[in-house]
Amino acid sequence: MTTYVLVPGMCHGAWCFDDLTDSLRDAGHRVLAVTLTGVAERSHLMPGGVNLDTHITDVLAEIETRTAATDKLVLVGHSYGGMVITAVADRIPDRVDSLIFVDAVVPHDGEACWDLVNDEERRWYVKVDDSGFGVPPMPFFDPRATSHPLATVLQPLRLAGDLGRFRKRVFVYALDWPGESPLQPSYERVRDDPAWITHELDGKHNLMRDNPDDLLRILLDTAA
Repeated sequence: MTTYVLVPGMCHGAWCFDDLTDSLRDAGHRVLAVTLTGVAERSHLMPGGVNLDTHITDVLAEIETRTAATDKLVLVGHSYGGMVITAVADRIPDRVDSLIFVDAVVPHDGEACWDLVNDEERRWYVKVDDSGFGVPPMPFFDPRATSHPLATVLQPLRLAGDLGRFRKRVFVYALDWPGESPLQPSYERVRDDPAWITHELDGKHNLMRDNPDDLLRILLDTAA
């Protein structure tokens, strides 16, 4: 049995993984899907004081309180969630088996999410909501989506090691973007690296919704 830790992208809560969570549990695995502080149903929690470190702490706390030391952890990050799972794996490398980046950013030491995306994505980041602290959800997002704390995409990530310490590193790339994908630089960073396993799926950015069967297969294969 594997324990999958699922981290959503910007503006979304753990509910974006509901169908995937059910499928993984039906296959006999444990799942922790985390809603990050200041987002979705936790949007009321100090949005002005939330940064990347807050979200890293969110996931570490979930792992500490809801898993056993012997659990085999596979970290799954969607979009911005790639920042969080990279940091979490760096903090507790002995607990983590593999990482899966679902159309997600792949950061190196000293990089912020801002550094890894294209200009169009950055223009969205700085169109803040009325609070001045939040990146508003796109009009086509799930109606449950909320603003996302701006500081989380601006804060550089500090890492002590690299991702080569983990058994598998997997990148799942969504091909159906309306224009240039802001995740293309991260994909290009890893797709020719023989230490990575890469997949291209003919779906939109929310692969949990558009390609659920393909994504489930990849997650199960990673743990095998």
